[in-house]
This record gives sequence, C-alpha cells and structure tokens, in this order.
Amino acid sequence: MLRSLYDRTLSLAAHPKAPFWLGVISFVESSFFPIPPDALLLPMCLARRDKAFRLALICTITSVAGGILGYAIGYFLFDALARPIFTAYGKPDALATFQHWYDRWGLLLILVKGMTPIPYKIVTIASGAAHFDFVVFLLASIATRGARFYLVAFLVWKFGPPVQQFIERRLTLVTTIAAVSLVGGFLVLRYL
Repeated sequence: MLRSLYDRTLSLAAHPKAPFWLGVISFVESSFFPIPPDALLLPMCLARRDKAFRLALICTITSVAGGILGYAIGYFLFDALARPIFTAYGKPDALATFQHWYDRWGLLLILVKGMTPIPYKIVTIASGAAHFDFVVFLLASIATRGARFYLVAFLVWKFGPPVQQFIERRLTLVTTIAAVSLVGGFLVLRYL
C-alpha cells in the first residue's frame, strides 16, 4: 500500500498543477502524511531545473506551515489526535522520550530531526505536546526544512539528472552530514 501511495505521489510531478501538489504533499507530510515531499520535489526539479529553487521555497514554506499544524495537534489535541498518530507509527511512548530529549537537547533535537528523513511529523507533534518554545520551534523548522529542500534543489540544479540516483540512494547520508555540520556550527558558536 505504501508503494502505491509513493507511486501516486510521484505521478503528481507530471501534473499541470504540480507546484500546487508539491505544496499539499509538503504541508501534510509535516503533520500526518507518510510520504516525504522529496519524492515529488526531485523529479520536478529535474524536469524544470530553472525552477528548482522556487520549488524548494514552496516546499519549505508549506512544510513549515504543516509543521505548525503538527505543533498545534500536539499542543491542543494530543489525546484526541496525536496519541493515535504516534500509535499508528509504532511510537506510543514517543512523547515521554521526546520530552526527556527536549529537556536535555531542545533546539538541537529539532535541528537534527528536521533535516533527516526521520518522520518530521513526530517532531512537530511532540514539540507541541511538550510545549516546546514555539518561536524556537518555528525558526528551527525554517532553517532545517529550508536546508533540506534547498540542498536537493541545489544538487539537481548544479548536476542535473546524474545526481538523481545519488540523491535517491544517499539522501539520508547527505542530510545527516548537513545536520551534523549545522549542529556542530551551533555548538562551536555557543561554546566559543
């Protein structure tokens, strides 16, 4: 079932209203949809390399907006909506774990999770449920989601079709390295 949903999402890249669908997928992925927007962003950037950065902007804005919805779900509707979502993803104890992590790591947790393929919806909902500072959450979401989507757009813009297989096979590695670099930069700034 997940494969057919992935294939359907990918088919939207050829749709005349593909940027609209990219925004929709990016928005819902941040709060409940299981397919990441990269599945649509990558082929769209390949088809229109001249629009790659515009597509990354659409992805970033709508992903952050969806993240705000996820935050609101966690903050206001945890028992009614968030707990079933965590259970559906096999993470019924995720809130307690995240609250412990937030107490210890806070911003760094959002920065790392926002750039990696770890389901961002878990971060957004848990951030709201843990009543994490909304402004910090919002700024971290903009930074990490933007970095992730602009990285894909830049690689496609710069290298074109040959980078597609690299991104599809190594996106986790690339975003993890970028996240570690970002967090390392924050740590250096904090402790210098």
